[in-house]
Amino acid sequence: MINAQALGKRFMVSQRGWRRASQEVVALDGVGFSAADGEITGLLGPNGAGKTTLMRILATVVKPDSGSAWIDGHDVVADARSARRRLGVLGDAKGLYPRLTARENICYFGQLQGMERQAAEAAAARLIEELGMQRIADRSVEGFSQGERMKTALARSLVHGPQTVILDEPTNGLDILATRTTREMILALKARGRCVLFSSHIMQEVEALCDRLVIVNHGRLIASGTPTEILDQSGRDTLEDALMTLLGHEAEGVTRA
Repeated sequence: MINAQALGKRFMVSQRGWRRASQEVVALDGVGFSAADGEITGLLGPNGAGKTTLMRILATVVKPDSGSAWIDGHDVVADARSARRRLGVLGDAKGLYPRLTARENICYFGQLQGMERQAAEAAAARLIEELGMQRIADRSVEGFSQGERMKTALARSLVHGPQTVILDEPTNGLDILATRTTREMILALKARGRCVLFSSHIMQEVEALCDRLVIVNHGRLIASGTPTEILDQSGRDTLEDALMTLLGHEAEGVTRA
């Protein structure tokens, strides 16, 4: 389970030019929400809305300037190690060791999470089967396509059986068959009682998977609730139209939460 309360984060960004001045950018401004076990929560918003910063705070990579967050009851700042043990995080397909095979990458990250080698190998074999990775499992990652790298990164994030899973655009770069497999995996995690938080720009994917939605823009929470509640808040008939309406209201200074 994820609980976030009034999360705030600011960054100083250097501007180009002969003066080289710095500007403060507000990435998050009092964002709070919860994501329950056995549910899939979609994190939506345009590029630059604060989604990645929010996910990095929850993943214990970035410390918030204000507010608090907990992963299965573990504070992401005060008890970051315990929070990480409960987490599976897919940020992107980077960070894989190119000279290792897909199987070796998955096993290695399982052992980094405290798994015994034999247990990590068994979990890796199961994920390779579930994700249809048999053809690439024993090839070195160097030279993989984007989709093959994404599959390997997804398996790496799930190998230790985390209770809470954070996925940042998990179907990015995948072909239609791999996308379907990944969506089935996400639904299987829900069926096993896992808490899943994922971001996506594909509204068809959001409609097919999500039990709840969290919408952010300019670092602020502008709406949250079930898809039906989001439609009711916006007065629209589709989630895509609802998202555009809520973002439009927010741009005019009307905040809905």
